[in-house]
Amino acid sequence: MLTRRHIRVKVMQSLYALEQTQSDNLDKEEKFLLYSIDQMYDLFLINLQLLVEIRKHAEDFLSKSKKKYLATSEDKNPNQKFINNEVLLLLEKNEQLRQAMDQKRMNCWDLDDEYVKILWREINKSELYADYMETKMSSFNEDKDFVIDIFKEIIAPNDKLYEYIEDKKLTWIDDLPLINTGILKMLRKMKSSHDEQMALPRLYKDADDKRFAKDIFKKTALNGADFAKEIEGKTPNWDKDRIAELDKAVIKMAICEFIKFPSIPVKVTINEYLEIAKEYSTPKSSIFINGILDKLSKEYQESGKLNKVGRGLM
Repeated sequence: MLTRRHIRVKVMQSLYALEQTQSDNLDKEEKFLLYSIDQMYDLFLINLQLLVEIRKHAEDFLSKSKKKYLATSEDKNPNQKFINNEVLLLLEKNEQLRQAMDQKRMNCWDLDDEYVKILWREINKSELYADYMETKMSSFNEDKDFVIDIFKEIIAPNDKLYEYIEDKKLTWIDDLPLINTGILKMLRKMKSSHDEQMALPRLYKDADDKRFAKDIFKKTALNGADFAKEIEGKTPNWDKDRIAELDKAVIKMAICEFIKFPSIPVKVTINEYLEIAKEYSTPKSSIFINGILDKLSKEYQESGKLNKVGRGLM
């Protein structure tokens, strides 16, 4: 689920914070970095659980409607297609999700159930819901398509949910696009043959990705002073105090990849950090950073300092 770009963003944010606090306790800062990455998985879990809670709330809503004093025939015999949605039921029965929510004691939707109600009302009045509820039966794939559609069109873009997540943990806002993408990928892969033992996506693709997060953080931090000198030598028309701190972190990380990570192609490094700069730094940062990294990579290649192995890595 976690991409290398998002790992780079998390490391960039940690290096920026490290520079601001002037902390020299790298072990402590590394632990905090890994903790902040782990928190992304909590966001993934609570967003999955939100789908479960919306279904439960709909079921409770129908149950209470039946008991109304002046219940209509529709109240007494409601269409239960939504609460019988196979994908939502599969998520509700999922052992891994249930255990993780219990172990981490993530009961936010019990404490803040008004957001569940808000989303249920939005779903209930939508055209997607009306079209889905025109029949009383559906296939697994139809159920899946409907859940994907309401997640994309109603849940993920909801402003109140966005504000709630931002208030809950500020760093989650940067993580949300990746998490939403991860949920959609998981939903698309669900099959009718799955049961309560269906495995959820992992946070890290493999052990190499977690090692990359730790290595790029420590190697950049430990060599930061040397990398800073490289930057100064390539910015004759810039006062070093005018260079945005985030830009400095981005350039240092790229230099670190040039020199300390033999298996990462130069073009990949440059492209990744340019995209990060476009999203997180000033409007002109990507042009500025591209000029420095292009100049440095050529000089490193000519001097033999560019430490790359394998074909196509230059």
